[in-house]
Amino acid sequence: MGLHSSDLPDFPWDLLAPHKARAKSHPDGMLDFSVGSPVDPTPDLIVEALREAANSPGYPKTGGSATLRAAIREHYRRVRRVRPPERHAILPTLGSKEIVATLPSLLGLSAGDAVIHPSVAYPTYALGASLAGALPVPADSAEALPRGTAGRVRLVWVNSPSNPTGKVWSVEELRRLITWARERGIVVASDECYAALPWTEPWISEGVPSVLDPRVNGGDLTGILALYSLSKRSNAAGYRMAWICGDPLLIGPIHEIRRHMGMMMPGPIQWAMEKALGDETHVQAGRERYGARRTTLQGALSQAGYAIDDSQAGLYLWVRALDGRDDWAITADLAALGILVAPGSFYGDPTHVRVALTASDAATSAAALRLAAP
Repeated sequence: MGLHSSDLPDFPWDLLAPHKARAKSHPDGMLDFSVGSPVDPTPDLIVEALREAANSPGYPKTGGSATLRAAIREHYRRVRRVRPPERHAILPTLGSKEIVATLPSLLGLSAGDAVIHPSVAYPTYALGASLAGALPVPADSAEALPRGTAGRVRLVWVNSPSNPTGKVWSVEELRRLITWARERGIVVASDECYAALPWTEPWISEGVPSVLDPRVNGGDLTGILALYSLSKRSNAAGYRMAWICGDPLLIGPIHEIRRHMGMMMPGPIQWAMEKALGDETHVQAGRERYGARRTTLQGALSQAGYAIDDSQAGLYLWVRALDGRDDWAITADLAALGILVAPGSFYGDPTHVRVALTASDAATSAAALRLAAP
């Protein structure tokens, strides 16, 4: 039996309300680094593409237009440097969060099944398992699985680069996971939405590894799904441009269910997405902008007595207090400076806070000044 609305946990961001009020009371106003929602303008080529396709009287295809699927395949070839999935194994989604939340249900999971997700993770992985009636299991290795759950696992989530930690899985780590899962008939779904934002080597030079890489999967996509989004890559979170792809035997039934549900990306958005995928200039500009903010915040937080852990890629800094204060204490202390961050408890780790790189340049500079003030 699935989850009812009355069974849902408190929406985590509601718990941040007192600290948000404290931050807003700062004489110079609140600086919000809590939510990773882009604030920079959507690139002109995407806006213009939306205008071009605005006259769209007919229903779009649930599986996406042929030209969009071709653009996604070319993205994997040119940018991710991996062999792309077949055209019929690509499915546009309305952002990545909705497919994360619905994937266990779309795969037919139910009571008695288990879904593994990272122990420190975006909470929607666990929610999606619960919505299907399955058991969410936070675990980072097979050895960490609770007794009695190993034989029930039908889906494993990977999130690389991680939200919130910024950790990147290596080719070797991904290959070991795929091997383990295939031996047990378990589906591996890899959320790779932050892959365009590497900050450390070897990921800057080599790129963030994908489960679609033949070095990972041996040239076989059986049991493998990959998710990607343009929300952060292209400053287009409001457009809800994302996709899932991989094993055709998994994508096919998902496509059919979504077609019956009317879960289709609007035609103008498909066209804008196609244009966005064909341009890397705006991606590089965004990466440079986020990189400059990251450098400013990293230096200011370090000087103020905080450590930055992981944070190898992605849109966040994973921050810990050197004196051992927990996440809510750190959140309160920063709120007193008018700086709002996300407590690590939202993601399963009470020792860290998540600091987003999505505040404006002016807000980032102001936060650095406040952190440096005696």
